[in-house]
Amino acid sequence: MRHKCSRGCERPYCCDVCSKAFTQKKNLISHKHLHTGERPYCCDVCNKTFTVKGCLTQHKRLHSGERPYCCDVCNKAFAVKGRLTQHKRLHSDERPYCCDVCNKAFIQKHHMVNHQRLHSGEHPYFLMCAIRHSFKSVTCSFINAYIVVSAHIAVMCAIRHSFKSITW
Repeated sequence: MRHKCSRGCERPYCCDVCSKAFTQKKNLISHKHLHTGERPYCCDVCNKTFTVKGCLTQHKRLHSGERPYCCDVCNKAFAVKGRLTQHKRLHSDERPYCCDVCNKAFIQKHHMVNHQRLHSGEHPYFLMCAIRHSFKSVTCSFINAYIVVSAHIAVMCAIRHSFKSITW
């Protein structure tokens, strides 16, 4: 069966495990590493392995300090193209992620997901104090626990612990 992508191009290479289709055979071969667990790309500095060659290329920039993607507004440089795309939204009004309850818009998807927990009442993250919290990016001074997730979030729990926002 031949698949078509949203732009109308054909995707003749189909994964026999999950049926995901690709335009190029090399992309199918790379994708199959996810199913087999094979990690054929290895960092020559730290020996970390990857299923996709592009992920190794990005990883190597951590060691080299290379930041080839530069903002044309403020000249801030990034090692990953997607980080530049996110950053550019700070200079524009683009907020592509919108809450389906209150229509508040966000620059990053994980910010919207965290916000939506305010509407749903979901509290998926446990701290050692056994109080369920909505966000995992908090430091609880009561127990001195640290859990990383997203930036610029501050919360107060029911017993009035003090929390600090984590930025990264």
